[in-house]
Amino acid sequence: MKDYRKLILHKLKASGKKPVSFKELVKAFRKGNFDFDRFAETVDKMKKKGEIVEGRLGFTLGNGGKLKKCRVTRLHKSFGFVKNVDTNEEIFIPGKLLMGAMPGDIVMVQIRPSKGESPEGEVVSIEEENFSRFSGEIVSEFGQLKIMPDVISKYALDFVNPLGLELHEGDKAVALITKRGERHSEHRCEIVTCLGSSLKADACALSIVAAAGLSPIFPPEVIDEARRTSAAGISAEEKEGRLDLRELPIFTIDGADTKDIDDAVSVQENEDGYLLGVHIADVSHYVKPKSALDNEAFQRGTSVYYANRVIPMLPAELSNGICSLNPQEDRLAFSCLCQLDKSGDIKSYKFTKSVIRSRVKGVYSEINDIFDGFVSREMAEKYKEVIDQLPVMKKLAEILGKKRIARGAPQIETSESALMFDEENVCVGVGEYQRGFAQEMIEDFMLTANECAARFGLENELPFVYRVHEPPSAEKIEGLKEMLAGLNIVYVLGDDPKPKQLAEILEISKGTDAEKIVNNAVLRSMSKAKYDTEPIGHYGLVLEDYAHFTSPIRRYPDLSIHRIMSAFLEGMSAEECRSRFNKFVYAAADRSTETELTAMQTERACDDCYKAEYMTGHIDECFEGVITSVTDFGMFVELDNTCEGLIHVDNLPEGYYESDGMMQLKNFSTGTVYRVGQRIAIKVLGANVNSGKVDFVLADN
Repeated sequence: MKDYRKLILHKLKASGKKPVSFKELVKAFRKGNFDFDRFAETVDKMKKKGEIVEGRLGFTLGNGGKLKKCRVTRLHKSFGFVKNVDTNEEIFIPGKLLMGAMPGDIVMVQIRPSKGESPEGEVVSIEEENFSRFSGEIVSEFGQLKIMPDVISKYALDFVNPLGLELHEGDKAVALITKRGERHSEHRCEIVTCLGSSLKADACALSIVAAAGLSPIFPPEVIDEARRTSAAGISAEEKEGRLDLRELPIFTIDGADTKDIDDAVSVQENEDGYLLGVHIADVSHYVKPKSALDNEAFQRGTSVYYANRVIPMLPAELSNGICSLNPQEDRLAFSCLCQLDKSGDIKSYKFTKSVIRSRVKGVYSEINDIFDGFVSREMAEKYKEVIDQLPVMKKLAEILGKKRIARGAPQIETSESALMFDEENVCVGVGEYQRGFAQEMIEDFMLTANECAARFGLENELPFVYRVHEPPSAEKIEGLKEMLAGLNIVYVLGDDPKPKQLAEILEISKGTDAEKIVNNAVLRSMSKAKYDTEPIGHYGLVLEDYAHFTSPIRRYPDLSIHRIMSAFLEGMSAEECRSRFNKFVYAAADRSTETELTAMQTERACDDCYKAEYMTGHIDECFEGVITSVTDFGMFVELDNTCEGLIHVDNLPEGYYESDGMMQLKNFSTGTVYRVGQRIAIKVLGANVNSGKVDFVLADN
């Protein structure tokens, strides 16, 4: 009997790096007694063990070790990252070893010796092709127009233009891959959309959105269903059997421009403490399982907010209409009525379907003014139906805020940007978004309802989608320790720190030059929150039970648990719920985590383009900022307005520079040291709207 394994290894060894096709292997071994089925089975086993690797051109010898099934998560011009689908471990892949894989592809990865801290691998086969769109800039090479991808390749690609679009050098475009090559630079594509000049942030943001597979436009069948649902209004039958809370002074508090209003609140002080009412739009009443609306919402997973725009999860007919808790209109809601004691601890809770009538559309800035004692005649008139509730709400919010701090939840303060636009939608202002007491108050009320929702799922043994946050990894804590030591912050941090320890570190740095750096370092040390079917708790909030219940208009996990809780409250047993929803919650958790990551990356990339657009109007102007990170090629500086830029070593005073990779960049020729956390003056050298990158030089250069 032939030993096909030995024969295959010998053949591939003799072939060296040149791939051998399956057909060639069969041809080489089919003489004499040839058992094709056993041969094919041997090939399959060797592939799974990593002994051989199958590429597009055939087989080569593997490095040994079992192949990992992974999903491509993100790409840069010269490298990428994949995640093991079983363990969620992230693996670094050098660009030349990606085999032209695109985001979302399912690939088989061979682990290789790592040159850095992260595991490193090589894509040996692409099992499932997924992503096929990318954005780029039209460039001219020797008189021929090509497209330079924003991320997938550092080489411009040839394209065809079947739609006959008018294209010019410098335009932003979206391309569709029509034929894949062995490398990203070998992909063939066609232009599907031209969005205008790459000098305009609007065009660049639209290309990022399109390349991510996002669209503000809904399919016709989804719009039709939304219009029919909204036009039907609320019937008397739909109100029957619901708790009527229309006499309660319920109202909403949001940003001034918010249109998709899905949460309202009420607070009553009583002998036992406080009765907090969190009333959420009953979206699951309108979005039925497996309907066109539901299928689209599942695919989108979340609304995406960037600059002054939104790509909604649900059509405006629902999100801004029948599901929006507009003032002085009857609305169907899902209410959490929570009894808190005088210390802010949850004593009991009840979830019920309700009918509410919001008294007023509250605005954060106006509520903050009222809390600060600035009440104009117009404001008093607007809030007259709820003005008596505000002191009680403030009192409860202060209790909940103190309780959150007391349990050790790290109060991480990140630099959130506020962008300002002119009538042509050009970014003309960037500043730090200022949060007031009203924002924190609503957050704490929502946290309480979300905690109750998680308890409801757990106590009733329901299949559920929880919001979970795991403790930081040992590797990330080690990095945080090094950062603290570099900043001369004396704090004994164990290998398995409690959230309270991180909160104490933040408190130590408060008011110092290192405050922003420490906040960023603590944030980076944290694991990424995600959705899961197991209630493992939330490390950052220091809560054992947590789920997302309060935003079903814009988050699919919230809609998911509304659906399950509704079924249970309507009489479906826990066992029936498990039978009906078990597979659903796994799919909803995975999809929601995936779409949340896409939304975050998209929002960040778009905002960078708008910030760069703003900075183009300030070339040669001087600003002050803080050094946030250092590398061998320079240092990044964040300005007080949240814009970040790079001072490249080529633009620093002459000398030999070297970075320690974490805390400082030193000029060994002069002894000058630039340290993370150091405040410096810079001058704007240039800004590229297309890439969202800004370049600085030292102000005295």
